[in-house]
Amino acid sequence: MAPPSTAKASPVPAEPVHLDLHGNVFELPNYTMKEIYDAIPAWCFKPSILRSMAYVVRDYCYLSVLIYAAVTYIPLLPSPYLRFAAWAAYTTVQGFVFTGIWILAHECGHGAFSKNKYLNYTMGLIMHSFLLVPFHSWRLSHSQHHKATGNMQKDTAFVPHTRESWLQTQFGAKARANMVEFAELAEDSPIAALWHDIVHQLFGWPGYLLFNLTGQKYNGAKGPKISHFYYGEDSVFFKPHELPLIVLSDLGVAVMIAALVVAGQLFGSWNVIVLWGVPWLWVNNWIVAITFLQHTDAAMPHYDNKTWTFARGATATIDRDLGFIDTHLFHDIIGTHVCHHLISTIPFYHAGEASKHIKRVMGKHYAADVETPFWTAFFRNQRSCKFVEETVGAEGSGVYMFRNLYNREGETQPKKLVDPVQIEESKEKSAVATAMSSARNLDARRRLSQSAQLRANLPLLADG
Repeated sequence: MAPPSTAKASPVPAEPVHLDLHGNVFELPNYTMKEIYDAIPAWCFKPSILRSMAYVVRDYCYLSVLIYAAVTYIPLLPSPYLRFAAWAAYTTVQGFVFTGIWILAHECGHGAFSKNKYLNYTMGLIMHSFLLVPFHSWRLSHSQHHKATGNMQKDTAFVPHTRESWLQTQFGAKARANMVEFAELAEDSPIAALWHDIVHQLFGWPGYLLFNLTGQKYNGAKGPKISHFYYGEDSVFFKPHELPLIVLSDLGVAVMIAALVVAGQLFGSWNVIVLWGVPWLWVNNWIVAITFLQHTDAAMPHYDNKTWTFARGATATIDRDLGFIDTHLFHDIIGTHVCHHLISTIPFYHAGEASKHIKRVMGKHYAADVETPFWTAFFRNQRSCKFVEETVGAEGSGVYMFRNLYNREGETQPKKLVDPVQIEESKEKSAVATAMSSARNLDARRRLSQSAQLRANLPLLADG
């Protein structure tokens, strides 16, 4: 009988631990899309043309009633302050309605409006052109976003910064990923953050369509080829056979611009700006805010190619709550976004039911924050979620979590890229250089003072 082996079994390598920004452990999801599909009732996948069209009619009725009420009754108000308040209320509410129309066109782009492709394309083109969105251009690039959500190399919208790219946006192209160890980076001041948010909210959406802001870098591509309006064969977004659809989308936007110009000549430019232009700016605000919060959170993962799967990426998003505005005017796009990314062909009016069944499969991995007020979450995440990187000890795992460089208490700290001894040496060198510079400046001031005294025929002062 052979003696028992005394060789020790090789230790099983420990699984890397991924920490989100708040220090909570993130575990990789392992459910499959088949499990998701099987859990959802079959009727949730079936859109109704009648019901979808009813929402279009309803929203355009809202739009028309608001315009009629504004032009008929607001001028009758006796006080300019009351008129200003009424116009502000009109533009805000009309902005909700415009955004709802944008979302219905979004349904068309996903094929969730109806099973008829040509009806989807026609209605989507009409509704998005009304809001100066190139429908097919956006539809095609948005499809790429859904196919690669959460993939650092392939996603096309709200791709988060790495530490290095974030620093370069703050300090220029020569900034290095480890320079933070030598720089005392102050937290964003509230005023600077507010100004950034205003510009970002009002012009971020047109900036994405025109210049691919916050999108994938495409190996540093620049110029027209990164625009959603460009129909050349070297476009980074579109294939040659899709270019006629891009031209059609551009024509739709051009027709709407022409209509606005004619309306300005007939009814006055100021009326067009107030009745259409300001609500359109509200659409820009809502689209950016909604999309940002759907894909940005302290607990939100991103992946590289080797770790990413469709199921993981599709659920790298989060449901939030905006009450009646979302459920009625925004067609529940905020409260059912996890479902939307998993199966984007489910019509929005079935997404709530589908979400209940999806939660049973996903369990703790279903991300939802319905407690934090929408705008509180927005400003918090704007100031906290600056870039993504792998957790210390989990390098090479391909799982990236949000970080910042502000060393706030209770937040997971970013990786230290420079040895502390080097930091102290750098500080000492900086102090010596500062002292030497001060000494040289003092000596120069003395020489300048002596020169001035000689020119004035005054006795030299003692050096002291």
